[in-house]
Amino acid sequence: MGRRKKYTAEFKAKVALEAIREEKTINEIASHYGIHPQMVRAWKREFLKNASRVFEDQQETQRLKKELEKAYRKIGELELERDFFQMS
Repeated sequence: MGRRKKYTAEFKAKVALEAIREEKTINEIASHYGIHPQMVRAWKREFLKNASRVFEDQQETQRLKKELEKAYRKIGELELERDFFQMS
């Protein structure tokens, strides 16, 4: 029995965008890439469903970056303390 082929996110986005443009039919796109038409439809549907994420507020990303930096600083402090007490 054959193994399922895994496709990269970039490939799926490329196929979905091509389907969204509607310059070719779903069947033509599927035939061109050697995949089942239902996959093209599913990727198109998923792409459109999640398209709004591109425009989500960047504040959440900045907040998470600041939290990560804070955590790295704390790790550094704890490592210094540990090293200091191991030398004692």
